[in-house]
Amino acid sequence: MSSPVSQALDATASAVADDPSLAQAGFAAEGELVGLTEVDVRIGDRLVKVDQPETIGGTDLAPNPVQFALASLGACVAHTYRFWSEKLNIPLNGLQVNVQGNLDIRGGLGLEEGVRAGFRDVAVAVRISGPEPAERYEKLRSAVDQHSAVLDIFANQVPVRMSMSVADSVKG
Repeated sequence: MSSPVSQALDATASAVADDPSLAQAGFAAEGELVGLTEVDVRIGDRLVKVDQPETIGGTDLAPNPVQFALASLGACVAHTYRFWSEKLNIPLNGLQVNVQGNLDIRGGLGLEEGVRAGFRDVAVAVRISGPEPAERYEKLRSAVDQHSAVLDIFANQVPVRMSMSVADSVKG
């Protein structure tokens, strides 16, 4: 008997095979500054709070954007392990993903020219347990490294288009 994950993956693969246009997916998030540094982010029908630490003027009400980026990477890696363990029939007894990133805040704060604003490096450590020999889990790791969407976003340059519009202000 297959798991709900396997059933969902098989159904999606079958639907995409029948109609390749179904493979194209779009995602969106919309943020609004609602406090000094607090941002409400709408993702579909969900609301997520994002803030900054007090050390840079925030109120520390929620994780900051780089923490969410690392969390997204870790969650995607975990999900991809689950999906590919099902696809390759490699059982998992346990899986933990630890993600750490290092950045120099001088870049984001504009304190020193030439210092990158984002991460200078990111490390992902996966701890896996299960009944299979280590070679099988290496095969799983290889599949995850090739197919994790957020890992791909972190590892490869993605074109980003920024735009801005200025709303009319009410003059008093």
